[in-house]
Amino acid sequence: MTDSAGSPGSERDDERADATPSGSPEASEFGRQFAAAAEKSGLGALARDEKLNGRDLLVAVGGVRGILEALLPGLVFLVVYSSLTSFGGQDPQAALIPALAASVGLAVVFTIVRIATKGQPTQAIAGLIGVLASAALALWTGDARDNYVLGFFTNAAYALALTISLLVRWPAIGLIVGFLMGDGVAWKHDRRKYRAAQFLTLVWIGLFVGRLLVQVPFYLTDNVEALGATRLLMGVPLYALVLIFSWLVVRAVYPSSERTAK
Repeated sequence: MTDSAGSPGSERDDERADATPSGSPEASEFGRQFAAAAEKSGLGALARDEKLNGRDLLVAVGGVRGILEALLPGLVFLVVYSSLTSFGGQDPQAALIPALAASVGLAVVFTIVRIATKGQPTQAIAGLIGVLASAALALWTGDARDNYVLGFFTNAAYALALTISLLVRWPAIGLIVGFLMGDGVAWKHDRRKYRAAQFLTLVWIGLFVGRLLVQVPFYLTDNVEALGATRLLMGVPLYALVLIFSWLVVRAVYPSSERTAK
């Protein structure tokens, strides 16, 4: 086998051996831990699949219950707040408390159901913490817009972390895919895979930055309804689209025979 520059396969194998984190017990343990973490990512549920089907995609975005836990608290807040202010004629501050109570209450119910059914409560608990923190901030300021502020910081943090990974020439998506596909960090010495890793990392940066570019102006103009609606549309639906696109790119740079060999 030759790489994209036409060098002999033996030279590529030497590079792979040097790059794969198996030279020491500590590096091997790190590789196993990173691979386990990558498996839990949305991309981890799809990367090795030869064909993409709706069931796999559903699992990748958290399943039906995970989608409901991600979307419904925000949707309930938006519906209750908009109904009370637009149709009920209530003052925005007066409408804020029942809207937040409905959102937090639903998140609590989801968490209790997870625990009662002996499911994995991590996602529901994380969602509950996020809902509670956002609600606390909105109550403290008395401004419904602030129910969405923490999401801005989360997206900015992800975008910054991915950008740093590009600048230090270790694109984060390449690391995730490399360990998922049994490639370790050898992909860094394959020009085609490295460029794909850079490209996919840029795509994910675009997801997080795009959310900020669309939503922050609505925050600044105090358009709570538009802010809430775009938060929902650019949440799970956009995340699923980026996952599908990432799977297509991974499948292109890791041919079936190569994935089987690993």
